[in-house]
Amino acid sequence: MPYHLHYWPSIQGRGEFVRLALEAAGADYVDVARGGEEDGQGIPAMMHFMESSKVQHPPFAPPFLVDGKTVVGQSSAILLYLGPRLGLVDKSETRRLWTHQLQLTIADVVAEAHDSHHPVGTGLYYEDQKKEAKRRAKEFRTARIKKFLAWFETVLERNPRSKIHLVGARLTYADLSLFQLVEGLLYAFPKAARRALKNAPHVMALHDGVAQHRRVAAYLASERRIPFNEDGIFRRYPELDA
Repeated sequence: MPYHLHYWPSIQGRGEFVRLALEAAGADYVDVARGGEEDGQGIPAMMHFMESSKVQHPPFAPPFLVDGKTVVGQSSAILLYLGPRLGLVDKSETRRLWTHQLQLTIADVVAEAHDSHHPVGTGLYYEDQKKEAKRRAKEFRTARIKKFLAWFETVLERNPRSKIHLVGARLTYADLSLFQLVEGLLYAFPKAARRALKNAPHVMALHDGVAQHRRVAAYLASERRIPFNEDGIFRRYPELDA
């Protein structure tokens, strides 16, 4: 049975971290909300798991993964579940925990990137909080991006088995997620991200290596890869990257 990934059909968002893992592993999966309602897919199929009283463990929000009777929400938890099944995490419990910690830290950066353009409330339009967004984005741009990337650079430098993988010598879901984080930062904050990446050569090498992975490269060149846009987490507002 294929994995069923549920996420909004028009944005990369947090669902993209899961898509990259599924694509890199060559896993059989269905991107449910992007399918047709006539096939029992689409957004109504996704909303069923969030709203139906018959679902014992309803997810709070997309993304969530359905694998048979198992429903897993939150991108980090989904990757914790998928990692060993897709061969994208080490067999060692210590390294699995470390990989999960890295993923949670990436999730922290993603949340801060989102809050740079929506610092007051997610229910408000960007135009309703532009003043606050400029102030929040300045800190993110001048301090937080380089702090996070410097930490990932240190992790890579201290990995005794590889300088282009975060854990061990093989591709893990954390590598894929760091690639996506860098992609998102380069889209939303191209000036600030490039400045920070000049001091993080190992992070950039990891990014370039993931982009050249056979299955990942094919995915990035396909229609399955949704382009970045101003409805997702990473949004390009030039005034926030001054």
